[in-house]
Amino acid sequence: MPLSSMTGFARDSAELGAAAWTWELKSVNGKALDIRLRLPTGFEQLEQPVRQALNAGFKRGSLQVNLATQIHGSAERITINREVLDTYVALASELREKLGGAAPTVEGLLGLKGVIEVQGEERDEAAQAALDAALLQSLQRAIAALATSRREEGTQLQRLMTDHLTQIEKLHAAALTNPARQPEAIKARLKAQVAELADGTSLDDQRLYQEAVMLATKADVKEELDRLSVHITAARVLLKAAEPVGRKFDFLAQEFNREANTLCSKANDSTLTAIGLDLKTVIDQMREQVQNIE
Repeated sequence: MPLSSMTGFARDSAELGAAAWTWELKSVNGKALDIRLRLPTGFEQLEQPVRQALNAGFKRGSLQVNLATQIHGSAERITINREVLDTYVALASELREKLGGAAPTVEGLLGLKGVIEVQGEERDEAAQAALDAALLQSLQRAIAALATSRREEGTQLQRLMTDHLTQIEKLHAAALTNPARQPEAIKARLKAQVAELADGTSLDDQRLYQEAVMLATKADVKEELDRLSVHITAARVLLKAAEPVGRKFDFLAQEFNREANTLCSKANDSTLTAIGLDLKTVIDQMREQVQNIE
């Protein structure tokens, strides 16, 4: 099953009798599922079922959900909420006495939330229930379209992740077979360095070999390479998983980076250091893509 991205967009429009509406769903990256819902006045009763539907459809991502409605041929009544307006006026007067400043304008007061209320024609209970049901069916279509959009981008992510893992595997193999990891190679480097410092003084080959073995042990990256191999296998399993794996992949990417850092710090040869740096580059690229996975 392909991965699912957390980025997508969907829209669904429909009508029922004199009512017309459009759902718009936008999704971007998020550590958890964060739903920001905007419903028009008179449709507040939909908030709970809408959130339930979105929670059932998605596990992660920041969702912006907007419902725009229009009732053809309805007469809307505009009123002013006097209680809310009086509260704003009293607060403005109190602030002017303490801080000074100009008096609030009529336009400014009318633009404040809750001052102006728009009321449409009231529907009977049966008509409202039918409209609510149609709106939720429309929402389900929008959710399905958003899920499809996220899966399509997830397919691209899966290709990128597979390519990154293939590069990591190649670099892992190069580090595993790198001649610089062998005791004899370490001995040769150590001998050359000591010879330069000793300025012609004879060297004890046995002692030199022992020192080389000790250095090889300290600089051995076998454990790091073994763990990298395990991480690669785990990552390939996650790529085939049916459930959302973004959180697991995020943790695994951190472990990849930890092993690459240790490999670089313990490397005793420039060629091995170069492999470690290449690993870090690929892993950083992979970690960027992981942030998009649901």
